[in-house]
Amino acid sequence: MANAYLQGVEISASQFLDIFHHYDNDGNGYIEGKELQNFIKELQQARKQAGLELTDKMKAFVEKYEQNADGKIGIIELVQILPTEENFLLFFRQQLKSCAEFMKAWRNYDADHSGYIEADELKNFLKDLLQRAKKPYDEKKLEEYTQTTVKRLQILTDLAAFNATSESFSNLREEMLFEFLQLKIFDSNRDGKLCLSEMARLLPDQENFLLKFQGVKMARKEFNKIFEFYDQDRNGYMDENELDALLKDLCEKNSKMLEVKKIPTYKTAIMALSDGGKLYRTELALVLCTEAM
Repeated sequence: MANAYLQGVEISASQFLDIFHHYDNDGNGYIEGKELQNFIKELQQARKQAGLELTDKMKAFVEKYEQNADGKIGIIELVQILPTEENFLLFFRQQLKSCAEFMKAWRNYDADHSGYIEADELKNFLKDLLQRAKKPYDEKKLEEYTQTTVKRLQILTDLAAFNATSESFSNLREEMLFEFLQLKIFDSNRDGKLCLSEMARLLPDQENFLLKFQGVKMARKEFNKIFEFYDQDRNGYMDENELDALLKDLCEKNSKMLEVKKIPTYKTAIMALSDGGKLYRTELALVLCTEAM
């Protein structure tokens, strides 16, 4: 089925997600290694069978990754390659560049440090992001995107109340299922809430340090021990120096996921969550703890 979709002149949101999940065999959120090589091979075959030339973006992509056994792409890189319909995620990905600005905006709206923002705050949150990035935007389009997303969230919440199963989702009428597709990128666990790690998908991968920290998150008990160890003066919060020491140790212990040279970037983004330079336990937990505090 995925091969047939690759032959299309334009790929729908539904088809796009089918393609991504088909090639992301292990479900880790990336198409990489053999998965990526298979995708490239089948993309070329599908376009040829459909009598279509590779687009310039496809050619550049193939040239970059065809001989790269260690190549890895995420959902946004795939969006930029395939002729997909315009979508909510790509629109903001093209505008946002700074993870620190994202975190500052998040702190304003996640006032209780729960790791979530309310659906009705979504428009102002996204508007804030675009203003911080000094990017022009269409107020009408922003309203349309956010209203549609809030509507999808409400549907998801209502279905959850009725204990909807994955089978229930697959049996929904096609037009209703389409309503979920873009939101599923943000609300990947279908809980009807917008959480930090999910909304951070708005950022380009190179800026999204939260993706890297997913692999080093810890349970609440372990997190509390770590926080107390690095809060050396026992004042209940970390300053930049204490956070710097923690990040250095995390990078050394998790060198395959975290890069020592990017510690300044990590630190700047995390401190954007702080209260005037004071990084409290609940704020750091948004990045490092798997459980709500």
